[in-house]
Amino acid sequence: MKEKNSTATILQQSPLIHLASLVVILVGMRAASSIITPFLLALFISIIGVSPLVWLKNKGVPNILAVVIVIVIMLMLVTLLGGITGTSIASFSQNLPSYESKLKVLEENWLGSLSRFGVEFHSGNVLKSFDTRKILSFTANILNGVGNIMSTSVLIMLTVFFILMEAGTLPVKIRLTSSNPEADNEKFKKVIHGVRHYLSIKTLTSLSTGILVWIYLSILGIDYPILWGLIAFLMNYIPNIGSLLAAVPAVLLALVQIGPWGALWTGVGYLVINLVIGSILEPKIMADGLGLSTLVVFVSLVFWGWLLGIVGMFLSVPLTMIAKIYFEANPKTKWIAVYLSSEEDIKLTLRKQEEEKKNL
Repeated sequence: MKEKNSTATILQQSPLIHLASLVVILVGMRAASSIITPFLLALFISIIGVSPLVWLKNKGVPNILAVVIVIVIMLMLVTLLGGITGTSIASFSQNLPSYESKLKVLEENWLGSLSRFGVEFHSGNVLKSFDTRKILSFTANILNGVGNIMSTSVLIMLTVFFILMEAGTLPVKIRLTSSNPEADNEKFKKVIHGVRHYLSIKTLTSLSTGILVWIYLSILGIDYPILWGLIAFLMNYIPNIGSLLAAVPAVLLALVQIGPWGALWTGVGYLVINLVIGSILEPKIMADGLGLSTLVVFVSLVFWGWLLGIVGMFLSVPLTMIAKIYFEANPKTKWIAVYLSSEEDIKLTLRKQEEEKKNL
């Protein structure tokens, strides 16, 4: 009997068992990503919708009516967005073969110009290794992915409706079921505050980026400026590489339409807009930052993108923030939270520890 108990204890404490369990869970999540991603989107949309819901309830609006008002406003925004961009997406997809053929001609002309200066390339190999037409095809695939997400908007909004209806009772449920209700409730509030703060600021800066791109490309005369503004808005949620991915297809289209100088000015416009909003305004508005290191943000982008697809890329930062908060709350996993932390976060922790030592 003692041998069985000792064997069970060893199995429970074995890191390999924990790692194997984690792998099984992750593989299961990836297999069920088509179910998980709409729920995650609904959850994060609900976190954003809590603020207007609370405001309406404070004004004396009954709970169910307040939830209906918030849902109706969200549906109106989604419908407006889909209506404005739907025509542009269809037209761009229809004209995609024409743009791709023009890009191919430009590539071959440039290779011919280089060969006249004594720079020899085998055109077939170059076009295979650096095929700019694939970038436009990749853009079309992204737009189709966004369209698939929007096609499930009814399911997502229904989920948001029920989450918001239950939002008021969640702290009570935590108090009734938790062994340490005060700590768990505080952890829950920290998660909600962190995610809501990040998503609210990111939505504001992404919207500003999209509007500025739309206006700037309209001035330059690039086709489908509102479509590129939408892509800039969406891609701004993807950390590190999102802004770059948003700029490339628009620059290539400018190259096809108005030549190298047009492509240059398009690229400069994207660079200035993202530099001002992403590197200057956003950090100031964000104030306390993400609390995540730059390396962790990039790795989380790859990880959540692999696990949940494009939705995982959009939600990589808030999902990692939630994981970090829960790792911090558990003494056994606190070391993981330290490795996820940014330099500023670590310095702040060290200052707090020094102050506590002085007080002792």
